[in-house]
Amino acid sequence: MIPLSWKSWSYAAVRIGLALSFLVAGAVKIANPMTFAVTIDAFGILPGPLVMPVAFLLPVIEILGAAALIFDIRGSLGLITLMLLVFIAVLAYGLHMGLDIDCGCYGPGDPEAEAYAGIRDALWRDLFMLACAASLYVWRKVLGMRPGSLAVKYQSVKTFICKEESA
Repeated sequence: MIPLSWKSWSYAAVRIGLALSFLVAGAVKIANPMTFAVTIDAFGILPGPLVMPVAFLLPVIEILGAAALIFDIRGSLGLITLMLLVFIAVLAYGLHMGLDIDCGCYGPGDPEAEAYAGIRDALWRDLFMLACAASLYVWRKVLGMRPGSLAVKYQSVKTFICKEESA
């Protein structure tokens, strides 16, 4: 039997790794939303007027979801899982349509060197991340771990800071 401490450590490592991948992706996209908007438009899924709002909003949601997942806030894993499912569907659509574009997941790539590989690699990466998210759900069930609410996390940080100030 694996000791509980190893299980909880591995749960935290996978959770934080998944969160950091979304944090980096969101930060790269938010740094250059116009380039990301061009990538979104290249998929041809959204109507023109929605491309720019999505290019600005999606990275913010990725960053907020990642930050919440780092602190294991209730609902954050569901948000990350939902985004992964949407990303997988969009990438599968791109492959099905034969689109020869970069996925835009971590910023613009070199389209000449990546013909179709960008979408395929991104699809495999997202499927792997989806498996990580599924394993987190299993770990929660097996370990009996429950994510906390934002209010509880805030209160525990506030209590910690107040103890440090009074010492």
